Amino acid sequence: MDLASVLGVGLAFVFLMLGIIFANGDFGLFVDPASIMITVGGSFAGLLGSNPLNYILGIGKIMRFAFFAPEVNPKDLIITLVSFSEKARREGLLALEDNVDELDDDFLKSGIRLVVDGTDPELVRRVMETELEYVMERHDRGKKLFDDWALFAPAFGMIGTLMGLILMMVNLEDKAAIGPGMSTALITTLYGAIMANAIFMPIANKLEFRAQEEVLMKLIMIEGTLSIQAGDNPRIVRDKLIAFLEPSQRGEITQEVGD
Repeated sequence: MDLASVLGVGLAFVFLMLGIIFANGDFGLFVDPASIMITVGGSFAGLLGSNPLNYILGIGKIMRFAFFAPEVNPKDLIITLVSFSEKARREGLLALEDNVDELDDDFLKSGIRLVVDGTDPELVRRVMETELEYVMERHDRGKKLFDDWALFAPAFGMIGTLMGLILMMVNLEDKAAIGPGMSTALITTLYGAIMANAIFMPIANKLEFRAQEEVLMKLIMIEGTLSIQAGDNPRIVRDKLIAFLEPSQRGEITQEVGD
């Protein structure tokens, strides 16, 4: 679980509630079924109308990726690739066949299998980079859903505001109708702003961060696989791969792998 994501969304609502409490407000004043229907239902309808159905059906899985993404550990990956390069230099590329099934990542497993099978290096690169492009496209599609929702929610909040104002203006002579009309007018805008800024935009930003993490790991896998196939010295392989990392992360890997 990504604690930062859970805390971020949770604390947003906590602080909103604390703001109401400190303002001596009534929580009931901020609950309006009509506004919920307009803002939540309307924005979801807009999302549904602008994206393929199969993308919408997978939105729960995309949300889980934002909150429960697998841990990314480039250190272990680099150590594994350097150990593969050492074995390939000692025993030949075919010796890696025994290690392929032990790998958890299908992307790396596929790349090492291509190398073991004697595939041309340029073809190995093209195959792995094509798969990486698909991974990036898939992440972009997931992020787009929440970017779209973050746009639709305030828009439908504004639509609800206009509807509430119309109802209020039509019934100006009826003083009893002014309050409900103004309530719908204001609360729909509030709901839209909360949905966009407390939920959908943070999720979209976290999905982008997750995508960058995964792309980094796969770039390391591509470079490591091609270096192993080229027969590079393990030290050179290590230096190539740690170049993908921030300087603060390089020292630990250098100590672990050695010179």
